[in-house]
Amino acid sequence: MIQALSYEQVARQIESGSKTVLLFTADWCGDCQYLYPLLEAIETENSDFTFMQVDRDNFMDLAQQWDVFGIPSLIVLENGREIGRFVDKNRKTKDEINAFLKGF
Repeated sequence: MIQALSYEQVARQIESGSKTVLLFTADWCGDCQYLYPLLEAIETENSDFTFMQVDRDNFMDLAQQWDVFGIPSLIVLENGREIGRFVDKNRKTKDEINAFLKGF
């Protein structure tokens, strides 16, 4: 999992054209804390994606640009364009995320 450290790094990943999952999180988010231990397995099971974790609080402008209001939020990009989004008010499970990503 790539940790977003700068806006330039995020832009380079988006511009790379590869299938990318932007995972917007925050350390204070309980549902994000639940998800953190599952991320390695999710990434392994979906190796055709590049995963980038974006701390919403550190990248508020980016979250606003991508209309991210709830976290955790997963935005799937390909060729720099959004092709899918998984956001809801319920805690996300590993199986739900894997099923969502299998659709791409």
